[in-house]
Amino acid sequence: MTLKSLQQRVTLGVTSALVMAMISATAQAAQLSGDARSSIPKDVQQIIVVDYKVMQSSPAAMQLKDRVLPPELKRLETALKTSGLKVDRDADTLAFAAFRASGGGTGTRVLGVAQGQFDTAGIMANFAKSKTKATPYRQNSIWPMGNAGMSVAFLNQTTMIFGDRDAVKAALDARDGLQPNFLQNSDMMNEMAIVDARPVWSILDSKGTQTMMKGVLGDASALADYDTVKNRFRNARYTMDFSNGVKFDMAVTTSDTITAATAATLMKGVALMKKTGGSPLEKSAVDDTTIDSNSGTLMVTYSSSDSEFAGLLTSPLFQQVVVK
Repeated sequence: MTLKSLQQRVTLGVTSALVMAMISATAQAAQLSGDARSSIPKDVQQIIVVDYKVMQSSPAAMQLKDRVLPPELKRLETALKTSGLKVDRDADTLAFAAFRASGGGTGTRVLGVAQGQFDTAGIMANFAKSKTKATPYRQNSIWPMGNAGMSVAFLNQTTMIFGDRDAVKAALDARDGLQPNFLQNSDMMNEMAIVDARPVWSILDSKGTQTMMKGVLGDASALADYDTVKNRFRNARYTMDFSNGVKFDMAVTTSDTITAATAATLMKGVALMKKTGGSPLEKSAVDDTTIDSNSGTLMVTYSSSDSEFAGLLTSPLFQQVVVK
């Protein structure tokens, strides 16, 4: 089904749309604190935020996570679980931010942010016991995180950042005011305000949105119509909820109503092609998807029961579109 696959295909270089679904479920809000926001560099391509506490409560979310978690996030998740920091027990919210390197660098880095009530005194005692030494970075301390080559820094007792050493340093530079941070990115801040009351949400900038839509549309992205509209994508946001079945909502903001309508037409065409050659389950999934546009915004919604979604995860269509 295009819709479902479309969120999975949201791979803005390092994170796929459905990655966020890996740790979701209930109707609680997954909001970032001021410290967390200030540690994310301004030139961010995508942020994914999830309610970590309810990660285990949705079989559909766990099945999805096992199938679509990209290697970059799998490394972060594994490092987090094997670090001895007991984040699985203490974290309330987990976020992943993909951002472009500053200072003329190329490529995208991934930063993890965990919020909760962490036993920092106990963690430091374990570091001392194992003779783990921190690397000073101005007034900050960067600690090695297990044997995965990852590092972690504590902003305070409720917020930690983790990832490779360069990502953590970039985050500390942003938090300490040496580089612009996410709080200065008004476009993305405005998008976040629309979705951050949801348990699982993600926002993408224009570049990330272009990457996502190219993956969603597949071969249709080679059409002339797509070349016309791709540079008019401003940003995107999506949410996912597993509290009562599976529900996915995505909105892509464009520069004008014609662009949004054209993108909707292209996506409907892809959905029709998938429906024509799909299994009964896949055809039903496409039927459960609504694609529309309004006032310059492309809107996609999908909902299903847990059992229907579980069946879709093993379908050839899902494998074709998501498992790349």
